[in-house]
Amino acid sequence: MKGVAASLPEMLQPLFWDQDFAALDWHTDRDFIVRRILQAGSWPAVRWLRSAWGDEALRAWLEAHTGGRLDPRQLRYWELVLDLPAQDVEHWIARAKDSPWERRVQS
Repeated sequence: MKGVAASLPEMLQPLFWDQDFAALDWHTDRDFIVRRILQAGSWPAVRWLRSAWGDEALRAWLEAHTGGRLDPRQLRYWELVLDLPAQDVEHWIARAKDSPWERRVQS
């Protein structure tokens, strides 16, 4: 696993508009930072995460967090990019579609 500096690059600051960006620390806030980047990050933010942390660590994180609360479209993307097991992704997507948030928009 690659090492990541405790301080985050300034380009990530807009993603954390609701946080004290200077107080975020990779070592203590890693799950929050990864989830936010994967859910709402720009392409440069995602590229930074992949180069700083590595695809193996991202794959392990998604597996450990059962999809990390990403939406189905995002999960399909990472399934292809990180070669995630299709059956796991199917399970995560089914679970996401069954969430109260997703059910509110289904007809």
